[in-house]
Amino acid sequence: MKEKDATPHQRRTRIVATLGPATDPPEVLEAVLRAGVDVVRLNFSHGDPSSQVARGEAVRAMALKIGREIGILADLPGPKIRIETFAEGKVQLRAGERFDLVARNDVPPGDATQVGVSYLELPGDVVAGDLLLLDDGLVQLEVTAVEGERIVTRVINDSVLSNRKGLNKQGGGLSLGAITEKDRELIAVAAGMDVDFIAVSFCRNAEDMHEARRVARAHGSKAALVAKIERAEAIENLIEIVDASEVVMVARGDLGVEIGDAELPGLQKKIIRVAVAREKVVITATQMLQSMVESPIPTRAEVLDVANAVIDGTDAVMLSQESAAGSWPVKAVEAMARICVGAEKQFVADVDFEKARRGLERADHAIAMATMFLSEHIGVRAVVAMTESGGTARFLSRFRSSVPIYAFSRHAGARRRMALMRDVFPMDYDSRGQTPREAARGGIRLLVDAGFLAIGDRVVFTSGEHMETRGATNTLRLLQVGENGQAEGLGEL
Repeated sequence: MKEKDATPHQRRTRIVATLGPATDPPEVLEAVLRAGVDVVRLNFSHGDPSSQVARGEAVRAMALKIGREIGILADLPGPKIRIETFAEGKVQLRAGERFDLVARNDVPPGDATQVGVSYLELPGDVVAGDLLLLDDGLVQLEVTAVEGERIVTRVINDSVLSNRKGLNKQGGGLSLGAITEKDRELIAVAAGMDVDFIAVSFCRNAEDMHEARRVARAHGSKAALVAKIERAEAIENLIEIVDASEVVMVARGDLGVEIGDAELPGLQKKIIRVAVAREKVVITATQMLQSMVESPIPTRAEVLDVANAVIDGTDAVMLSQESAAGSWPVKAVEAMARICVGAEKQFVADVDFEKARRGLERADHAIAMATMFLSEHIGVRAVVAMTESGGTARFLSRFRSSVPIYAFSRHAGARRRMALMRDVFPMDYDSRGQTPREAARGGIRLLVDAGFLAIGDRVVFTSGEHMETRGATNTLRLLQVGENGQAEGLGEL
């Protein structure tokens, strides 16, 4: 029997990595997952849907091989506005010159004077004086007039513009909805893959999330919905969007373009704070280790960026191009994991129960609050939660305490969804036919055998009086690991 000693730090912040050509070789995929990826992102904006289906199948097989719970996130393209193509592939734009955007289906390939746009309603959404930002803000155009289907602009800065670059309006205000017909088709594909998360791009309000959920459920998907906050309108409707979602993503690319770089750091902190306070999971994304697309090591600024997101309380940090198409996908994941651990060691849990939600109506919410209060005030080594859907683990993890949460569930889908939650370590355990006390003994024994607990450790254990019932958590026990590795009761609520 292992005696009580110092437990090595387990990384609490989760890592999402985008898959792509760089991770397609099986040996690379295995190395990336072993390096610490908790959830993979399939970006449906790129490639044929069949290629993403193949990647999803490869992840499921590899996760089984290495014995880890790996979630799959399907990221919908959404209504991304893009320019069309140029006859020569790209053009040089000069400051002060006129350049027109033409909203018509039959626009010929563009040149240095004009190019087509994919969103045909764009002329109705802009007026003279608006600033349009293309290619993530590298190209800036000021609208000088709207002439029917033609938007006349003045080039602000010398720049090169190439095919199919994205277009944003500074300050937001574009009227197009979040769920396109293409998204509806891709939701059906994602449902057929049994993905764990579906991300809605460019959502504006709660109704966009409700619509996506209706489509997903109609296709039999139980996936958690991820709201990508990347439009100015989403900031105005932040609380209603958070409440309508299971997960929130700080999508800093398009958001930074629309609201400006200066506002982005404060908004990132606000979104994380709001999501955690309203008991939702939050991902921080976009260009976190961008230099590692080409370099085997991150810059100091990138290290600080990731660390600050961890210290701010994000559940997960995300790699995009770094893992999907970069030269160093495995090193990027290793660097992300290393930075997270370093930041977590500096993170001081400050659980302020005075700010916790009052007037709780659900027993499982009340048990979660009582559990974390005990864990912070009497010194326990771990929280152990029996959960059907993962809801109990999510409530527990919102307190951002210093105590790891081991969440036992017999449902693979629930375990994969919990893989995105900070501080939560999902584990496979089938409690069917067991009483709560038998389940407690079995769960504690499993953790002792795995080396996570030792003789003398105290544990807070939560379960339901009626096992295998969703939302039925209503019991809290204070346990201690005895000399024989069995759980010994110290108290019960």
